[in-house]
Amino acid sequence: MSPPPPTPSSTPLLAGVVSGLVGFTSSFPVVLTGLLAVGATAAQASSGLMVLCLTMGVGTLLFSWRTRTPVTMAWSTPGAALLATAAAPAGGFEAAVGAFVVCGLLLALCGLVAPLATLVRSVPAPLASAMLAGVLLPLCARPFLDLVQSPWTVAPLVLVWLVALRLSRRWAIPAVLVAALVVTAVTGSFARLEGPLLPTLVPVLPDPDLVTAVSIGLPLFLVTMTSQNVAGLAVLGSFGFSPPFRPVMAYTGLAGAVGALGGGHAINLAAISAALAAGPEAGADTRRRWLAGVSCGVTYLLFVPLSAATTSLAQAAPAGVIGTLAGLALLPTFAAAGAQALTEPRHREGAAVTFLVAASGLTVGGVGGAFWGLVAGLVVTAVLGLRRRPG
Repeated sequence: MSPPPPTPSSTPLLAGVVSGLVGFTSSFPVVLTGLLAVGATAAQASSGLMVLCLTMGVGTLLFSWRTRTPVTMAWSTPGAALLATAAAPAGGFEAAVGAFVVCGLLLALCGLVAPLATLVRSVPAPLASAMLAGVLLPLCARPFLDLVQSPWTVAPLVLVWLVALRLSRRWAIPAVLVAALVVTAVTGSFARLEGPLLPTLVPVLPDPDLVTAVSIGLPLFLVTMTSQNVAGLAVLGSFGFSPPFRPVMAYTGLAGAVGALGGGHAINLAAISAALAAGPEAGADTRRRWLAGVSCGVTYLLFVPLSAATTSLAQAAPAGVIGTLAGLALLPTFAAAGAQALTEPRHREGAAVTFLVAASGLTVGGVGGAFWGLVAGLVVTAVLGLRRRPG
């Protein structure tokens, strides 16, 4: 077999930059929406965005360089979506940060305690996907509701999204982001720009609360582990890469727990954007694709000083703009989760119940629908005897 053709040194580096750009621009509105929804101030949300960029940038750079594997990390976009639909904790953002710490420690334990990772993987994938789809439904409906309420600011974004989706799916959300900046400028909303443009770390002392840990921390852990880490490992494996599972999980968990003290919710292995750094776009020579991970990490680090300006711009945007950005960014994830949830006939009823309960917005004992949806789905699956493993 002839060796692969030489890869220009710029190819993997450029692929990593694209991975970082797409990863940040396509989902930061979801992160800001989620942090603000659980009680963060604008300064705390900006600090959280900064901490997330820092921890995932350092992790991506470090593991890609040390392992010679394109290990890319990201913030938990499904986790941020979960926060955006969760009820604000009675204890405020401090209680939410306590739940973030719980999530981080559980992620770290998955790397350190093998039975825990096995237990998480035993949750039927269709039920986990159904929980995620239920959480995403209200957010993905927002653009179309906002289109009725604020047609002059939202319609241009939806139109740009549709055209860009047809031309280049990967760049659809970055194109909508550019359109959002134009709409913000045309409406004169930049005049409302407030707050510092340089990032500031805002420490948050966590307030441990059992109800918040169950309603936010546990679902955040489950959705991050099942829809991000497991999927990220699968993406890397599909390109022939096998990253060190235990050290990666330990880092993402511990870095997430420490980063929570600065307002960050969770980091994990990248899933969707991982293919940009690990796939053929990073060059034909797989031995050099780790350079894409390095440049992706550097790109994330370059976003650290932009976190405050990004938050201020989001705060100044016209009504409906940020919700539309977040909803359109999550549509592919919602579609994939919905398809996965209903693929297997033997799990279909349990997944349907999980989806409906998670999407209903119900709260029982202060615990939200994401948790109860998974519980209900597991009960239905067990009663119907659908958890039998194929013989």
